Amino acid sequence: MHRRIFARGLLAVAAVVALSGAGALSFAETSGAASTATITVSPSTGLQAQGTTTVTVTGAGYAANSVGAILECNNDSSQPTVSLEGNQTPVSCGPPPLATGATNLQPTNASGGFSASFTVTTGTVGPPTTGTDSAGNSAAADAAKYPCPPTTAQQAAGVSCVIAYGDLAGDEASTNISFAGACTAPGAPAGYDLAASDGGIFNFGNLPFCGSAGGLKLNKPVVGIATTGNAGGYWLAASDGGVFNYGNAQFFGSAGSLKLNAPIVGIAATHDGGGYWLVASDGGVFNYGDAGFDGSAGSLKLNKPIVGIAATPDGGGYWLVASDGGIFNYGDAGFYGSTGSLKLNKPIVGVNSSPTGKGYWLVASDGGIFNYGDATYGGSTGALKLNAPVVGIAGVGTAAT
Repeated sequence: MHRRIFARGLLAVAAVVALSGAGALSFAETSGAASTATITVSPSTGLQAQGTTTVTVTGAGYAANSVGAILECNNDSSQPTVSLEGNQTPVSCGPPPLATGATNLQPTNASGGFSASFTVTTGTVGPPTTGTDSAGNSAAADAAKYPCPPTTAQQAAGVSCVIAYGDLAGDEASTNISFAGACTAPGAPAGYDLAASDGGIFNFGNLPFCGSAGGLKLNKPVVGIATTGNAGGYWLAASDGGVFNYGNAQFFGSAGSLKLNAPIVGIAATHDGGGYWLVASDGGVFNYGDAGFDGSAGSLKLNKPIVGIAATPDGGGYWLVASDGGIFNYGDAGFYGSTGSLKLNKPIVGVNSSPTGKGYWLVASDGGIFNYGDATYGGSTGALKLNAPVVGIAGVGTAAT
């Protein structure tokens, strides 16, 4: 049995979609000829299990210069429907394509293709419109029963979530998407997160994988990562000031829309995970959430560019470090020494606080370690021949990177 959930001509949104009895969402062909429409989503697997993930949706084989809508749906065939412009539409589908300011309406080009960014939402995605559904309930209330990712029981029954697109000529296609496993903060965090410049994430110890930007087309490379206090999520920062949040790391803002005097080079989080700082190579500091602004080196004439930032454990201050090892301390971050007056074999690339905040480590690109205050020296790779330079340092018991 197939249930149509959109009809051609729906305010120029043609998406004749069907939910099969097996629970797979498919498109019912309506154009009279074999449809050659295809759709791809990148990334389509390992999507963030909490919050949102921006993906790239690409289509081909559609009618030229047509119009359609990109939709995210839970494909449970038992779900109620809601009337959308006279067409019975499952309550799970969204975002509402006819809402004011909708961003999921997408035209095709002269070749019958398109490429667009789409935000995959977790939790309740629908309903596609307000009102009472076919079960006689509030559509919004029933939509919450068919989330993305699907509930455990729905997944056991073979239900998944899909991204779908249909054009005005009745050409349609859909593809399954899947999410990363539950991003649960470990009871006793022990490990660390690494981020690559392409947004790929590597988790070690018992720290969970909560998603990555590895499959996205980034405007600028990722330059830093900060982990939440309970290790249940993390933020990535790109050199243009863009911030990507995963797991229980909340988004508090970014510098992505600003015209920066210098690129962002690092990110550090507050102790409670309620905010973060971004630092630029000219020493400018941008604070978000509960991260307080305690000063910056943005107005100073620096001998060398800033390369990193570390927060004190209580979130009441931070250190900036320059590539020559010069330290700039703000708030309750104390000054315990620097390599600013030393002749270094290689430039400094990172700083990290000791667990008490009464000291810090600096690391050079050859792996040389410089410890100050109560930060103890535990060894370095300064005497080793490295295949690639060291780019950062992270310590146990802090949220800084």
